[in-house]
Amino acid sequence: MGKRLDLRDVPPSDRHPKIHDAFDALESGEALTIVNDHDPKPLFYEFQAERDAFDADNYRSERQGPNEFVAKLPKQ
Repeated sequence: MGKRLDLRDVPPSDRHPKIHDAFDALESGEALTIVNDHDPKPLFYEFQAERDAFDADNYRSERQGPNEFVAKLPKQ
């Protein structure tokens, strides 16, 4: 299970707080799936550095369209 956030219509300045809050609300073993309009690679590095519960080994990101990237951020 987990949560899915479509961030494409969210102002850029509001995205990271929403992502962090949603990730923090997850239970261990769940994942946050985000849909974004750009590759969320900087977010991967941010989570790797700041979130001990982030399961970086099982992170996945896939481009599904010109302005659609889907990333899965699992929680240990």
